[in-house]
Amino acid sequence: MALTREQVHRIAHLARIEISDAEADRTLEQLNDIFALIAEMQAVDTSGVEPMAHAQDVAQRLRADQITEVDQLTRRTAFQLIAPQTEDGLYLVPKVIE
Repeated sequence: MALTREQVHRIAHLARIEISDAEADRTLEQLNDIFALIAEMQAVDTSGVEPMAHAQDVAQRLRADQITEVDQLTRRTAFQLIAPQTEDGLYLVPKVIE
């Protein structure tokens, strides 16, 4: 797929970018190079290649799933005791939107 200078100007117009003819020619060359690279990559036969999520076959080390924090319920109770207003374990705040 090759673009023309008019198509580059049209794309620039749609993107609301002012572009000169010299810039359009440089952009046209760069875009056509990108399209040629894409066509070259699509021509490669990948039917026997298994999809992968990462270039290297590595596994992430995970830490042991152990409880390290104290019971948060007692902290919440302590904080709610000093709050101006609470109800059913929730903090009550003034209404700011009418």
